[in-house]
Amino acid sequence: MRTNPTRTLGADVARRTALAAQGFAEPRPAGPVTRRHLQRTLARTRLLQLDSVNVAVRAHYMPLFSRLGPYGKDLVDAAAWSHSARRPRLLVEYWAHEASLLPVEDWPLLQSGAKRPGWWRNYAHLAERRPGLVEDVLAAVKELGPVGAGTLEDVLGAELPRPPGVSWWERSEVKRICEYLFGLGALTTGTRVNFRRLYDLPERVLPPEVLARHPMDRHEAARGLIRRSASALGVGTLSDLRDYYRLGPEDTRQAVAELVEAGELEPVTVRGWTQPAYRDPAAKVPRRVEGRALLCPFDPLIWERDRTMRIFGFRYRVEIYVPEPKREYGYYVFPFLLDGELVARVDLKADRAAGVLRVQGAFAEPGVDGARVPAELAAELRVMAKWLELDGVVAGERGDLAGPLAVELR
Repeated sequence: MRTNPTRTLGADVARRTALAAQGFAEPRPAGPVTRRHLQRTLARTRLLQLDSVNVAVRAHYMPLFSRLGPYGKDLVDAAAWSHSARRPRLLVEYWAHEASLLPVEDWPLLQSGAKRPGWWRNYAHLAERRPGLVEDVLAAVKELGPVGAGTLEDVLGAELPRPPGVSWWERSEVKRICEYLFGLGALTTGTRVNFRRLYDLPERVLPPEVLARHPMDRHEAARGLIRRSASALGVGTLSDLRDYYRLGPEDTRQAVAELVEAGELEPVTVRGWTQPAYRDPAAKVPRRVEGRALLCPFDPLIWERDRTMRIFGFRYRVEIYVPEPKREYGYYVFPFLLDGELVARVDLKADRAAGVLRVQGAFAEPGVDGARVPAELAAELRVMAKWLELDGVVAGERGDLAGPLAVELR
């Protein structure tokens, strides 16, 4: 291990480093957003988290809008769920931070065993008890794929014998086996229709050169994933580096130690942080960060809540599972980033029937500019509404920012 003196970074330097690493230190494109812009953004964020909540916009679309501004969502759909010789597939689905879209070339890294086993391991006992069902699912996907779990349930449910007294609904074992095989990497997503996953075999989805790298050495893969975490974070604690891909603790510690020894990670101290940190030596530190962005709850800049508090002094919790009377800010709350600071939060809903983006609550952070923040927030909400093909923005009455925002939206 190197013994050079550890450099100390100020909290503001760490914040600007993190923002630059995530792509917020550059202006949005002046013209149409292209596949090249998508690739440049993914080179920073490394992945896009998937989530089924669609109250405003699905989670995997929003981080690109936050960084690039309005773009055609079919750009992501084509990159993730279709392939042609002219426009090859760029992304594949797998469990990374959570369920995510990630570059196809990263798939072997996550299949190496460096990543912590996910919730699908709970279905291992079913696979052991029903090996024939596992074989039948794989055979059916090979014959029919890309195919949804519902279709597989219909096909296999009609063919597989059921013991007396077993209900028709217990065919959901097929879905559990599909998810188990997806977690193992024996199945992946061939495409999606209305966000419904259609399973397929990896050899029909991933390029041969990617498949040829599997299986991959676990420790080599851990180093590769920690490099990607460090690049995406700019600077972070051991916990931050581990959390980006949800790696195992021992693999993380060993990978970090080896990367420090090789000079690929720099140990640093950040003022105000209680844990040691590590900086990507290639990380940029802009003199200032300008611009604005709305961030969905699953944006990689803020998805780790303790890190969000450390970097921005911004306490953030997702209240989807909190009973409505107990929610502090709302169901699906977007923090508002302005010139490198989180200055407000808004509870948003795309009311597609009425054709408007509803601001169900708007809250300012203490000490923010009471005139500028509502004006900038109103402008960004209008841009978002237009991107979502809605006619306008309607502000509600909840929150201390609701009144000023309503005035700006008139």
